[in-house]
Amino acid sequence: MRKHFPGEPKPGYVAPWEETPEWERDAADSVYQQVRQFLDLSGGRATMLTREQKGRFVALCWTAQMYKHFDDPKPGYVADWAQLPDWQKETDADAFEAIERG
Repeated sequence: MRKHFPGEPKPGYVAPWEETPEWERDAADSVYQQVRQFLDLSGGRATMLTREQKGRFVALCWTAQMYKHFDDPKPGYVADWAQLPDWQKETDADAFEAIERG
């Protein structure tokens, strides 16, 4: 997050895990599990995706979680890839790559 965000991110964007709301921790854990399963079910070959494809996968998984946790999520929470700011695209790709390294 801090690596790509222009300026100083909102405190909620970089809060310690223990201070992150339960719904957000649940959503993050679900996205982690989805990426982990995707990697496992592809026999590890999902590592061959482009960086953009990896970021798109994380973004789509996150969007589904927003619909799970909110009846009427804010448009920014469910924006399509093309509407996401570059810092968010890069952060999503970083998340995928961190999971694949783990």
